[in-house]
Amino acid sequence: MQIYFSPELMKEDAQVLNILTDHNKPVGYMAFLLEAEKKKMYIYGHLQDEGVKADFKDLVTPYIQGLTKIKPELEVLTYLSVGGEKVEVEIEKDE
Repeated sequence: MQIYFSPELMKEDAQVLNILTDHNKPVGYMAFLLEAEKKKMYIYGHLQDEGVKADFKDLVTPYIQGLTKIKPELEVLTYLSVGGEKVEVEIEKDE
């Protein structure tokens, strides 16, 4: 099953993205919030179907990499889960 993002809310300092299957069924979400004054970026999300955990990681990892390039000076805090289990995502920062 393929999954993809569908924007729900898009602002300069925040986004909420629904995660949908190829049949337009919602299976989760991902969101980020920039807190420029505190120099932090919060990224959180949840996917309910454990069967697409690898697809979830493949979908969110490059997206998070792109977000970190918006303001590289920000500390990035993430919490992503699939079926209630935390998912670790490698974040590489350009130095």
